[in-house]
Amino acid sequence: MALPQSKTDATEARIAALQMPEGAAWASEARQSALSRLRAMGLPGPRDEYWRFTNPADFNASAPGAAAPFDHGDEKPVFGDVDRIKLVFRDGVYDTDASDDLTHEGLEIARLADAVSADIHWAKDLYGTIEARSHEPVPRPFAALNTAFATDGIVIRATAKVSKPVSLIYLHEDPTSDVIMHFLVKVEEGADVTVLESGPAAARFNKCMEVDVADNGAFHHVRVQGRDHERRAVTHLFARLGEESTFKSFTLTANGVMTRNEAFIELTGDNAVSHIAGAALGDGRFHHDDTVFVTHDAVNCESRQVFKKVLRNGAVGAFQGKILVKEGAQKTDGYQISQSLLLDEDAQFLAKPELEIYADDVACSHGSTSGAIDETALFYLRSRGLEKGDAQDLLVLAFVAEAIDEIESEALADDILSRLEGWLTRHRAA
Repeated sequence: MALPQSKTDATEARIAALQMPEGAAWASEARQSALSRLRAMGLPGPRDEYWRFTNPADFNASAPGAAAPFDHGDEKPVFGDVDRIKLVFRDGVYDTDASDDLTHEGLEIARLADAVSADIHWAKDLYGTIEARSHEPVPRPFAALNTAFATDGIVIRATAKVSKPVSLIYLHEDPTSDVIMHFLVKVEEGADVTVLESGPAAARFNKCMEVDVADNGAFHHVRVQGRDHERRAVTHLFARLGEESTFKSFTLTANGVMTRNEAFIELTGDNAVSHIAGAALGDGRFHHDDTVFVTHDAVNCESRQVFKKVLRNGAVGAFQGKILVKEGAQKTDGYQISQSLLLDEDAQFLAKPELEIYADDVACSHGSTSGAIDETALFYLRSRGLEKGDAQDLLVLAFVAEAIDEIESEALADDILSRLEGWLTRHRAA
C-alpha cells in the first residue's frame, strides 16, 4: 500500500537533512536496507496506532528544537562511586581523552565507525539485524532511520564474565546538537556483562542498542536518562536471547520535554529470562512513553515488565506493552504491570497493555492502575511525627520499589534510589 503523499514528503525531508556515513560493503548494504525500510513505512504520525499517545513531531522535524544543557553544579556524577570502564561521548562524538582504555579482560570494545569500516568483523551479523525484525508487527521508523544514519557508537563483545561494568556517558554541551548513535552488544556463550548509560546526550537524541545474548549468557543494563529539562530522546533497545540466557534492564527517567523508550525482546532459546523495568518522574512539561514488545518463541521462558511513573503539574506518562506467546512456546511465564502515581489532578497517565497468546500451557498476566497518594497511609505516617513532604516522599519511594528491585546489583540500586530521593527533594510541593 502506497504511503500518503504527506507522509512521503515528511520522510524525504527528514532523509534529505542527513548524510549516510561511509563504511565497508556489508555496512553500506545494511544501511541501504534500513533506508528502504524507513521509506516503506514512513515517519509516524499522531494517527498511527503506536503513536496515538505521543506526538512524533519533535522527532520528525528536520532540525531539533534548542535544549539548554543542564548545570549539575557540584552534584556527584551518576554511578560515580562504581568501579567501571568509562566511555565518554560529547554531543554524540567519542571523547578518547576522557574515556578509559578500551582493552579489558573478557571484552572486545571498538568504535562503531571502526567496526563498520572493516571488511571482516563480528558486527556484520548483528548490525541492523534485530532492528529489522522489530518492525513486525509494530513499525519503528526511527530505529530504521538510526541504522541508516548513525554516526557513532560502540560495539562490545563479551567473551567471559566481565568484572567491571561498561559505562556509556553522554555529555550534552551544544544547545542544538542532533545525535544519532548505534550500539552493538554481543554476549558469547556463558559470558556476563553489565552496561550502564547516563546523561542527556544531545538536544535531540536517537539511540539504538542491539543485544545478542548467546546460550547461558547474561546481559545487565541500568540507564539513567539525563536531567536536561528541554531534551528530546527516542531510544530503542533490541535483544535476542538464547537458551538459558538472562536479560535485565532498568531505566530511570527524570525531566525532559519528550522521551520515547522502545524495547523489542525475543526469547528464542528455551529457559530464557527477560526482565525490563523503568521508573519515570515528571513535573510540568514532561512527556514520557514506554513502548515494549516481548515475544516468547521458546519453551519455559520467563518475562517481566514493571513500569512505574510518578507525575505532577501537567506531566504525561504513557505505557504500551505487549506479550506475544507464539505457538509452541509452552510453559511461558509472562508478567506485565504498569502503574502511575498522580500527585495532582493535572497529571495524566495513558496505558495500553496487551496479551496475544497462541499456546495453552502458559501463565500470563497484565495490569495497569493509576491513582493518587493513599490518604490513609499518608495520615498514618504523619501521625507518627513525619512532615507531610517526608511522608509523601516515603510513599513515592515505596511505589517505585518494585521497579528498582529489578536491578540485580545492590550498589547500582542504591545509586538509583539516591537519585530518586534527590529528585523528590528538589520537586517537593510547597
